[in-house]
Amino acid sequence: MPCVISSPSTDSGKTTLSLLLSCWAFSKGIKIQTFKVGPDYLDQQQLSSIGQPICRNLDIFLSGEEWVQESFFKHSLKYEFSLIEGAMGLFDGLGSTTYSSTANISKLLNAPIILIVNARGQVASLLATIRGFRDFDIELSIVGIIFNNVNSDRHKKLIKEVFKNEDIEILGFLPSDPKITLKKANLGLISPMDNGKEIDVQYFANFAERNLDVFSLIKFLKSPQKKIFNSVKFKDFKIDKIKPIAIAEDKIFHFQYPETKEFLSEIGIPLISWSIYDNEEIPNEASSLIIPGGFPEKYADHISNSSKSLNSLRKFRKNGFIYAECGGMMILGDFITDENGNNHKMSGILPFRSKKSKLSVGYRYIEGLKDTQIIKQNQLIRGHEFHYWEIENNLSDLDFGKAEHLKKLSSPWKIKSWKTEYKNEGFFDEKLHASWIHLHFPSSPEVAKNFIDATQITFSKHS
Repeated sequence: MPCVISSPSTDSGKTTLSLLLSCWAFSKGIKIQTFKVGPDYLDQQQLSSIGQPICRNLDIFLSGEEWVQESFFKHSLKYEFSLIEGAMGLFDGLGSTTYSSTANISKLLNAPIILIVNARGQVASLLATIRGFRDFDIELSIVGIIFNNVNSDRHKKLIKEVFKNEDIEILGFLPSDPKITLKKANLGLISPMDNGKEIDVQYFANFAERNLDVFSLIKFLKSPQKKIFNSVKFKDFKIDKIKPIAIAEDKIFHFQYPETKEFLSEIGIPLISWSIYDNEEIPNEASSLIIPGGFPEKYADHISNSSKSLNSLRKFRKNGFIYAECGGMMILGDFITDENGNNHKMSGILPFRSKKSKLSVGYRYIEGLKDTQIIKQNQLIRGHEFHYWEIENNLSDLDFGKAEHLKKLSSPWKIKSWKTEYKNEGFFDEKLHASWIHLHFPSSPEVAKNFIDATQITFSKHS
């Protein structure tokens, strides 16, 4: 089975190690299917940017255990080698639990673990750390360890001496190197779609060959030979009337899971790209529009000057259905206030302005307040949030009598995080759903069905 790359904490080098192995394999003509634990978009984009197969997210909270197993085996079986990059620390999951953690994924898939550990300023303490992680859950198999920030032969020799009697394989020592240090922004790594510096694949490959025991590591990357469970299939949809869906996708809006587009294409719905960055009009044939998350705050001035796109969006609002997540919702408001306090005019479809705030991040429990295009009253679903911006106005603060088109707006659901109280969130009416929440449609058949209904496509399940 392929390994899970994990660590004692975040920022220990998991993504760097995953990229090093992927680049080394690419340089040798070897394809590796990568996976990312959790809902992360940015690590997934980095791992998808170097000529290897598209990285896939494995998230038990969002998608459920059966979906995670199905996705893992479906995609890993296509290639001889696979690897799974963990999230945060090995045991960090929902709230204070290990549920939906990297350890949870490892046990679900029966995949061994390779730990990468920041060794800066430590020698004997490293042994205490590794023993603690190994003994915390004896059902896990920690088969190897790689030490990061080891910058001298003496440091390396001392670590080897400390671990000489341990039954665990040391698979490499990574020195500090700014050329393999990935740049970060507010939400994590800089996206390769967001003017991020391109990864020097050959440099990463050479670095890996010098500092990792790549030929020992490769034995931990072998893909499974066969499925070990009964496959769970998508619900089949029969499309009676096909209407295309437009999707905003460019260097501004790119926080979406590849499975969403694959799912919609698989059931026969034509998809059309729409770029606000390029100031395009929404294609006339589109009946619905998806605006995923992204970085509209960074490009607020550019968006404000994209008059053709904004006018097209206002026009589309009258007849089409709009589904917007997070940053996609922000351009539906009146203004975005950037980090310098400057206001940038947006579409004005929804009555709020966005401004910088504190980080809002984590999994969300969601309960429908009424029947909408995405959720039904009292239905329970799951999603996640990740943003620094907030909206200044709430629905309860607005005088909808001043504008006819605002009268029917309300919140589609209430949301809560780990051990908090529910609060109303988002906007919806008969032709719009906008929220901070990111959803994973393909693993939620009822949500997908609701969404497809909302796109005005009639369908029925195969008998």
